Amino acid sequence: MKIAIGCDEAAYRLKVEIMKHLDELGIEYDDFGAGEGDVVLYPDVAEAVAVAVAEGKYQRAILTCGTGIGMCITANKVPGIRAAVCHDVFSTERSRKSNDAQIMCLGERVIGVELAKSLIDVWFKCEFAGGGSAPKVKRINEIDAKYNKR
Repeated sequence: MKIAIGCDEAAYRLKVEIMKHLDELGIEYDDFGAGEGDVVLYPDVAEAVAVAVAEGKYQRAILTCGTGIGMCITANKVPGIRAAVCHDVFSTERSRKSNDAQIMCLGERVIGVELAKSLIDVWFKCEFAGGGSAPKVKRINEIDAKYNKR
């Protein structure tokens, strides 16, 4: 699996540590920025990553900013995307198993590096469980299509 990763300047250090962890896990990635010292608008990074996922260029992605919230809100504006802020194990697991989220969002100012790495491990081990969640994800997709006609 190859993923996309991106950050703003508030989470550059976390992104670097995440990329090292992904290297250790053998997960390939493309870096959508920001680079060291860059000042960027996080919505631009989130949009670029979310569009690449929506177009099928990547199965999953990780976005980081100060809180993870702004990246998540922006990514979810792209039709077909389900992004989730992941700051604890249970929510991280459910974002995949129940909601089939393709993008995990992390906040450097909220969680530490070791927790981020643990959450990434959980997120990549989890797959969409279907079952009772399948009609809910189907309905999310229907609502998405209703309001995001291209």
